[in-house]
Amino acid sequence: MFQVGLTGGIGSGKSLVCSVLEKLGVAVYYADTEARRLMNDDPYLIIGIKELLGERSYKEGKLDRVFVAEKIFSEPKMLSKMNNEVHPVVRKDYNRWVESQKEAPYVVEEAAILFESGADKSLDWTVLVYAPEDLRLRRVMQRDGVNEESVRKRMVHQMDEEK
Repeated sequence: MFQVGLTGGIGSGKSLVCSVLEKLGVAVYYADTEARRLMNDDPYLIIGIKELLGERSYKEGKLDRVFVAEKIFSEPKMLSKMNNEVHPVVRKDYNRWVESQKEAPYVVEEAAILFESGADKSLDWTVLVYAPEDLRLRRVMQRDGVNEESVRKRMVHQMDEEK
């Protein structure tokens, strides 16, 4: 089976491209969505996150995304530690998912930080979805209801499209 990675900066249009691929019958694994699910459902990952960020990282049994984002995006070392907790669990989940797609000639893994997480190493090909920064900013601000500063804090942790 051929495995394709699809990446791009926040707000670049990855989800739109993936929705077109899905309409064409391509199986797509949404790494960011699955990471959010796993951070709420995987007991070992929950323990690891609580050990890293404290009990406040979960509210009413669910990940407090606002609290976690404030913690990890304000300290680069904390972001790296969080990624070290989350990415191996997502990789295992992806590999299980690929096994369930045995009949597919190829699959797509959509991930904002495909290269930063090291996921690209196990893929046959990668595709970058690009959009100008001003458009990306507007999209994310509108989609998430956040200000420009908040979006830029996330953008700075993603690989530059030139690379």
